[in-house]
Amino acid sequence: MRYLLIILGLSLQLGLAQAQDNIGLRLFGLSIHPHSERENASIMPLRLDPEAYLVQNLGAILSYEKFIYRDLFSAKLALALYSDCAARLGGFVHLGLRGRIFQFRRHSFYGGLGPTFIFRRNWLEIEAYKDQKLFKGSRDDRYQYLFLWYGGEFEYHYRLSERLDAILSLIPGYPDLMSLSVGLNLRL
Repeated sequence: MRYLLIILGLSLQLGLAQAQDNIGLRLFGLSIHPHSERENASIMPLRLDPEAYLVQNLGAILSYEKFIYRDLFSAKLALALYSDCAARLGGFVHLGLRGRIFQFRRHSFYGGLGPTFIFRRNWLEIEAYKDQKLFKGSRDDRYQYLFLWYGGEFEYHYRLSERLDAILSLIPGYPDLMSLSVGLNLRL
């Protein structure tokens, strides 16, 4: 990690970051549970099927991306607030390194990885909830949390103009949860 920070600092000082930094706003939309959430489906009011394979989430993700090397590598900070699967307040803070996987004309695809702190209003307060022992926190805590060293995302970008991209984002939390969101990135 120390060497990564040194490389980041040197690349910024040497002027290698030639791409435009950007800010993004995505609307949170859909959670996909690859394995049925049958045991907790009853506490998910916005599920789209009886076993909660698909659950609608409402919220937003705000991000800032700083390019490290041309338009190939960047560091990204993302902050999110949303209504989680149980329609309770949730969110995350993510800081990661990203790379462009491919670009063809107006189409680009990026992947990133980095630490992510996730929080949600305590589900242990919900009488019908069957605890899966994934989130930390006791019944008396207002919020539960989860820290992942390896949180990541994949993003598809479609260039609308020189400064604006439409994006579709997938957060691959397999096997527990995958999330989809759509939005815009504005190059600064």
